[in-house]
Amino acid sequence: MQTMASLFTFLFFALVLSFFAAVNARIAGVYTGGLWQSAHATFYGGSDASGTMGGACGYGNLYSQGYGVSTAALSTALFNDGLSCGACFEIKCTDDPRWCLPGNPSIFITGTNFCPPNYALPSDNGGWCNPPRPHFDLAMPMFLKIAEYRAGIVPISYRRVPCRKQGGIRFTVNGFRYFNLVLVTNVAGAGDILRVSIKGTNTAWLSMSRNWGQNWQSNAVLVGQALSFRVTGSDRRTSTSMNVAPANWQFGQTFTGKNFRV
Repeated sequence: MQTMASLFTFLFFALVLSFFAAVNARIAGVYTGGLWQSAHATFYGGSDASGTMGGACGYGNLYSQGYGVSTAALSTALFNDGLSCGACFEIKCTDDPRWCLPGNPSIFITGTNFCPPNYALPSDNGGWCNPPRPHFDLAMPMFLKIAEYRAGIVPISYRRVPCRKQGGIRFTVNGFRYFNLVLVTNVAGAGDILRVSIKGTNTAWLSMSRNWGQNWQSNAVLVGQALSFRVTGSDRRTSTSMNVAPANWQFGQTFTGKNFRV
């Protein structure tokens, strides 16, 4: 009887271990991207992309944040109420030999803005970002890498790809004593974020809520405590950055943590 009990105990723990191994197998390693799909692309922001600064993801100055001109505004179908901020895509101009550049070169961009619908115009004639159309409004310099300027709009193939970023995830802490607003930028791997948690020296891990774009908020009083951050990407992999902000941190400062492996 004791032997049977020991056997059942062994099998139970083996089952538990295999379960956790399976879970870890799904989230370990690197983000692999997605399948090729069809859409269209236009451009905005001028030849220097200055008109793309700011945007609905909250990144502000795209040059200083490291995104540069390799960006796009996403239509409603792709923007996903801001959940896709930071996602990276490979894009090729396709099926339009008149306007696509020879060889159909690829560009790699990050979603940093929202392309709003224009219901006053039909979806196939001016209302390019109307639901349910997947559409990329590219920074002009990126559009010119795949198509002729005079095209205006071109058919494309696109797919999600891993984001390759220099350095670590950056956390910019804004707000005031009872309101912490953390902008999360330069995220590698999946690029887009599912969850963010913050921890002070004297607190447990505290879940933050998405305020807008990639700005995440907490109402905890954390002044005078070293700060740690935990970021979970849309692929459910997690990166934890312990004590990246010292106890004497100030609002408006940016701190660099551990990035996802690519």
